[in-house]
Order: sequence, then C-alpha cells, then structure tokens
Amino acid sequence: MGSKSFVLMLLFHFVLANAAGNFFQDVDVTWGDGRGKIIDSGRLLTLSLDKASGSGFQSRREYLFGKIDMQLKLVPGNSAGTVTAYYLSSKGSTWDEIDFEFLGNLSGDPYILHTNVYSQGKGNREQQFYLWFDPTADFHTYSILWNPQQIIFSVDGTPIRVFKNYESIGVPFPKNQPMRIYSSLWNADDWATRGGRVKTDWSKAPFMASYRNFNDKNACVWSNGRSSCTSSKPKNPWLSQDLDTTSQDRLKWVQKNYMIYNYCTDTKRFSQGLPRECTMP
Repeated sequence: MGSKSFVLMLLFHFVLANAAGNFFQDVDVTWGDGRGKIIDSGRLLTLSLDKASGSGFQSRREYLFGKIDMQLKLVPGNSAGTVTAYYLSSKGSTWDEIDFEFLGNLSGDPYILHTNVYSQGKGNREQQFYLWFDPTADFHTYSILWNPQQIIFSVDGTPIRVFKNYESIGVPFPKNQPMRIYSSLWNADDWATRGGRVKTDWSKAPFMASYRNFNDKNACVWSNGRSSCTSSKPKNPWLSQDLDTTSQDRLKWVQKNYMIYNYCTDTKRFSQGLPRECTMP
C-alpha cells in the first residue's frame, strides 16, 4: 500500500483510540470461571483457554445496524486447535449472525480468518482468508459495518468481504433481529486446524487472546423495542455507506492475494447450483 493508505491507517487508529469505550461498562464476561479478565482500568480484556475450559464475553447492549470496531491480539505461538470467535448474533432458532473466527495453527503457519453470515438460522456462506501481517504480534482492528444495504467486513480499515442485501431475489438478509457482540476463546481441535488432524498441545496452555478499543459509537442501540437511530438523528452516514473506488480496489487486492476459500466458487459443495447471490455482481 502507498503512503496515502498508510496515513489513512494512522488516522483510523487515532480516531479509534480516542473513541474507545470501557470494558467494565460495555461488556459482561459470561463464562470461563475467571479465565476472562478486564484489567488496566477497563481498557484491556483478556480471554484464556486451558484444558478445563475456555472463556467468553458479550456486549451489554444490543444493536440493529451499526459500525462496530474491536482491536484483537490473537493467541501467539502454537495455537493449533484453538478458535478465537468475535461475532454479532441474535437469539432463537432462526437467529442472525455475522462472524469473524480466527482458526489457530502451528507455529510459523498463518492463522485462517473465517467469515460467515447467517440469516434466519441458515449460514453456509463462508469465506476464508490469510492475513498480510502477524495477528499475534500486535493489536489489529476488526470491524463490522452492518447497514440495510450490506455487511462489510474490514481489517485495519481495509475491506475484505462484502455481503449485499439481495432480498429482491429471495436471499435472506439480517435486518430485523437485534444482535449482541459475543467473543470466545475455545478448543475446537476436532476441526479447526487441518480438518482436525492437528490437535491442541496442552503443554502450551494457557492460551490467551487480548482485546482493546471496543467502539460502538456508530451503532444503533436497541432497547425496549426501539432503536437509538431515529429520523430526528440523521447523522449516521454509515447507514447508507458503500465502498468508494479506493476501498473497492483494496477489497480486490485482498480477495486476489489472500482469499483461500469462497463458497461462491465451490461447485463441488453446491453441485445443484451456487447460491443465488453468487450470480450477482
């Protein structure tokens, strides 16, 4: 990337750091028997995993559309078998969900960033990527922009995936169910690394992932059946945000160089025909 992109990235991180919330106010550690910790006066949250249990947290607020950012530093070293999940989800048998999942690997091998979108309880819309940096060496920003037109997954301000609203051709799109942010660190060595062939090395435990700079300032908070975004508050440009030309070019760069799986090209899996949205531009 050029100098202009570098300057924009620095500005992005500066704005994010100055808008960040406090984990004591924003989330609840919901499981793990003390393995999830909020420290540094609420500025840092850590999740850990050992052979007995993983851990997880959820946001106190629910959202119906929004742009939500979180900085993560993933489990370093031999993380094979572990999964760090960071996602939006509703409840019920016909839930909606927007997923980032980070699949651990042997030391020296790259993490796999797994993305998926569920609507009305149905997913099967996976795209997977390698990252162009070491996600264990420092914090990086993982963002979900969810508006009525589309969902944009971004890493450090660079879009990696867009899932558009194609309800007009019968493709369900998450737009009616409020969702919370969830995150967890857990053992999935039955499938996470090389299809389950590589197991978790518990001699390396405890495994730890770290979080900071949670930002939901640009989100519609859902409370008592109502949204905080109303017609009297029109200052929500992200509600109609699309990718500009520069962002479209960066998206193409990521998908050309770092995408390793796309359900829309898996004709073996979808032998009866690819999902409808895969035929759209």
